Amino acid sequence: MKVSIVGTGYVGLVTGVCLAELGHDVVCVDVARDRVEKINQGIPPIYEERLEEMLREGLRLRRLKATTDLGEAVRGTELSLICVGTPSGLLDYIDLKYVEEVSKEIGTVLKGKDAYHVVVVKSTVVPGTTEHVVMPLLERHSGKKAGKDFGVCMNPEFLREGRAIDDYMHPDRIVVGGIDGRSTEKLLELYKGFDCPVLRTNPKTAEMVKYATNSFLVTKISFINEIGNICKSLGIDVYEVAKGVGMDSRISPHFLNAGIGFGGSCFPKDVKALVGKAKEVYYRPILLNAALEVNEAQPLRLVELLEHRAGPLEGVDVVVLGLAFKPGTDDMREAPAIKIVHSLLKRGAKVHVTDPKALGEARKIFGDHEGLEYCATPQEAVARGRYVLIVTEWPEFRIKDLYRGKVVLDGRRVEEARAAEEYIGICW
Repeated sequence: MKVSIVGTGYVGLVTGVCLAELGHDVVCVDVARDRVEKINQGIPPIYEERLEEMLREGLRLRRLKATTDLGEAVRGTELSLICVGTPSGLLDYIDLKYVEEVSKEIGTVLKGKDAYHVVVVKSTVVPGTTEHVVMPLLERHSGKKAGKDFGVCMNPEFLREGRAIDDYMHPDRIVVGGIDGRSTEKLLELYKGFDCPVLRTNPKTAEMVKYATNSFLVTKISFINEIGNICKSLGIDVYEVAKGVGMDSRISPHFLNAGIGFGGSCFPKDVKALVGKAKEVYYRPILLNAALEVNEAQPLRLVELLEHRAGPLEGVDVVVLGLAFKPGTDDMREAPAIKIVHSLLKRGAKVHVTDPKALGEARKIFGDHEGLEYCATPQEAVARGRYVLIVTEWPEFRIKDLYRGKVVLDGRRVEEARAAEEYIGICW
């Protein structure tokens, strides 16, 4: 099939290279000319495992290209996938400005296109957005009728950063919320050959499936962290508890790894957006608010443990291993490391940070603070101080010798760190 993808962030670019790998002809669209040029040169603007090699292969086979010309892309394709960002707006409500802009532009292009075209929303949007925001804008700017002249679907993504390629190529389910059967069947042509369950539903339900999924996972993470905090005070290993709990087939062991909490571009933003949507219908989501509250405080427990062990941190050299919110990515959006580093600097500590992929992102966030040093390797960082905080569980940090003679405060259960002179887990 011929597919245009609007937006080249994690979702858009991963979707594009994967569809090209599967034999489809893909045009990626972005307003940032430098980003488009990099993609056409085979240089992905983000880090994701296997992304660069698959991008280069798609370009080599001429199955993929990038452009700033949305009109050309839509006119030459059968499907347009909207993959633009939906950042948090005022009071954490979702900001739909990019989705709205793209919907207007696609509608304008469809005005002069005779062939049937399906517009697919893959951006994470609150329930009702596809039907009450996207579709009316498409109709208004095209002068055409949805369901008659063009199709509309909502198709949420379930990609994990660091594993996004595998998640796309081997999904555990596909959810298609179409406004009618024709729209749904056209989109499902894109997924021929995928061996997984398919849920055909309406757009509003498809949108809610995405939010409900992330909200459940967030709640599960905050739940085990809260249990871990209690276990810490009682002298119980929360990982042994989680092992026993996870053996229950109704619960499963997934997302029961206690630590410093979740971050990233999806979990915090999506749950806050759902809380905001609930407020619109006069409902107060007690459980979701509690999950967010636990996560807000969790990273700073590592700093509190450090203060309890080392005393006042003024002038103390502290090493922070890991800045990205999880291994396998350079993404620092809502990363626990941000709170931890800011808290250490506020207390007057001399902070030495390292990360295999996220140092560039860290410089954008922290700048050239006089109390902060960026180190190229974990060995270089660890040599700078006696106290070591493990914030991201990169494989590069799983080296026993790295921790010899150090006091380690571990937020991610890195077993090799137990070789330290003194080892302290955040909630175990």
